[in-house]
Amino acid sequence: MSSTGEHLPLAISLGDPSGIGPEIIVHAWRQRAEMGLKPFAVVGGSGVLRAAAETLGVDCPITQISSLSQASNVFDTALPVLGDKDVAYHPGVPNTAGAKLALTSLEQATQLAVSGMASAVVTAPIAKKLLEEVGFQHPGQTEFLAAACGLPENTSVMMMAGPNLRTVPLTVHCPLADVPSLISTDLIATRGRIVAAALKLDFGIENPRIAVTGLNPHAGEGGKFGREEIGTIAPAIAALQSEGLNVTGPHSADAMFTPRARSGYDAALCMYHDQALIPLKALEFDEGVNVTLGLPIIRTSPDHGTAFDIAGKGIADPGAMIAAIRMAGEMAARRYAHG
Repeated sequence: MSSTGEHLPLAISLGDPSGIGPEIIVHAWRQRAEMGLKPFAVVGGSGVLRAAAETLGVDCPITQISSLSQASNVFDTALPVLGDKDVAYHPGVPNTAGAKLALTSLEQATQLAVSGMASAVVTAPIAKKLLEEVGFQHPGQTEFLAAACGLPENTSVMMMAGPNLRTVPLTVHCPLADVPSLISTDLIATRGRIVAAALKLDFGIENPRIAVTGLNPHAGEGGKFGREEIGTIAPAIAALQSEGLNVTGPHSADAMFTPRARSGYDAALCMYHDQALIPLKALEFDEGVNVTLGLPIIRTSPDHGTAFDIAGKGIADPGAMIAAIRMAGEMAARRYAHG
């Protein structure tokens, strides 16, 4: 990667235009200076963003640009929007036209990062069901990004990151009943290596500490409540330790997220979706960031959904979007510093 890459703008996908994405993007631009945000441009939706700002009653000039390279020149005085794709703004009323714009924006923003024109991509919230209706064929944006980079879906790893906690779900969007059959020693070890590498490269942690949860109550309690810890999880931890990685566990998940426990690791590798997301959202909801690991590009996103029920009401907290933009910029700086 070029040493000048960190100075490239960030590409922001609009998200579902009927959700809170447009208004939290507007708020992020308005707080750009005080929050130290690097220049960014939104892909599509200039009219949506302008209408969102008017609905909020805030001043947010919009400048349409034809090339992402123009974003930095106008960022101080206006929110740059790349391209002319647009729809009518109907907050809280999702529709097919909005879903098509959300998908187009996501595809184009991602391609800007893949092609090296953007230093990172930050994705605003989408409604997966609506996207599926207009041709989206992936379980989520994490898997979409892997495919966009030409990689198998299982090479991308979802991390939830906040100021005081980072968690990684080993399995994500699947029924809880399927989890025991989906976890494996190889999967845990593979994900552990990806997490360790990302903590070092993108978060600047020289000797990352990873704590691995058990699957069962009390981490199985020696086989009394299940044997996955003995037969599957512990061998993966041993393999990672043999490679020189600072990995511990399996730990009982019910005690993993106390303040004292959190001080002992840099990321928690959890066995399933809610095991990872409940503590993160309970502790860091307004600053939680969804980070995709294991890719050649940087991608972050606020760790919340479209919130159609509050869209356009001026009550959406932009903290997670601001945190996602700031984190993407910081990751880009670290990654490009490594050449």
